[in-house]
Amino acid sequence: MHINDKSNYKTYLPKEDRYEKTLYNRCGKSGILLPAISLGLWHNFGKYDQMANAEAILRTAFDHGITHFDLANNYGPPYGSAEENFGMLFQQNFKSYRNELFIATKAGYDMWPGPYGNHGSRKYLISSIEDSLQRMNLDYVDLFYHHRPDPNTPLEETAIALYDIVRQGKALYVGISRYSSDETTAMASLLKELNVPFIIHQSRYSLFDRAIENDLLSTLTENNLGCIAFSPLAQGMLTDKYIDRIPENSRAAKSKTYLDITAVNEKLSTIKKLNEIAKKRGQKLHQMAISWLLYQKAITSVLVGVSSSNQLIENLKATQNIDFSSEEIQQIDELTTMFI
Repeated sequence: MHINDKSNYKTYLPKEDRYEKTLYNRCGKSGILLPAISLGLWHNFGKYDQMANAEAILRTAFDHGITHFDLANNYGPPYGSAEENFGMLFQQNFKSYRNELFIATKAGYDMWPGPYGNHGSRKYLISSIEDSLQRMNLDYVDLFYHHRPDPNTPLEETAIALYDIVRQGKALYVGISRYSSDETTAMASLLKELNVPFIIHQSRYSLFDRAIENDLLSTLTENNLGCIAFSPLAQGMLTDKYIDRIPENSRAAKSKTYLDITAVNEKLSTIKKLNEIAKKRGQKLHQMAISWLLYQKAITSVLVGVSSSNQLIENLKATQNIDFSSEEIQQIDELTTMFI
């Protein structure tokens, strides 16, 4: 007897040549290589998103050698749902390939009510990693971040919590995000004393946000840390969408998340000029924006969030041209050094 299933759902078998054309960079001076482009699950993997699309994105990523998937406890919406959905898709598609994946999650923002569901206390961090592992149905994550510094918790307490998380086998490596240069130096010193494998800093970095060039990038180099850049397209401003105007259905027009009409209007002329440089390079604006980040020696990987497999493939084309002439760098700097 046959079942009348017309879904045409196929068991996933990744491409055998997935590693042949992928660019990998060493993360600081650790033993870890990360793909030049990593996949972030901040958007499009929550409860209200289409799981078929999320699954297609993950499959496309792995088929193209993207081994690093980046999550956090509060990704969704609602909080936790991105981890839950990833856990389900992992079991269905990638369980046999766990050793080939480098899975990260984070804790540091509000996650549950009450005084213990936020920031950087030992109570919060250890409770959070337990919950994250349960949601993703994993025994361990490869990388666990403290998502942001906590001015009200002693740094030593946060560091010892990270030490215990590694010692208990719940994470192989640790990282931090949004820490200042001084905070990074202090945390690096503490974790070095504890012999914790601290390997990476995740920071906002784009042509429209170059603040980490002031001192953080040099601090990371001094401490042998890698850097993964998030928000590389400045919430979509560094894409074809805003070259001529603000479309009615765009994120800026709807005042969603952190992008508004005023921010875009102020940069429209710069966006247009950057696009001209990109066209001369044979790239789209978003590809050049990613290529420019990978041109920076301190950058290990660029974290992208995408709404479709095709969008991811378009982003991956950025790795095909990460060399810039001195003239191109000068032109880009003249347009963007104001954002340092």
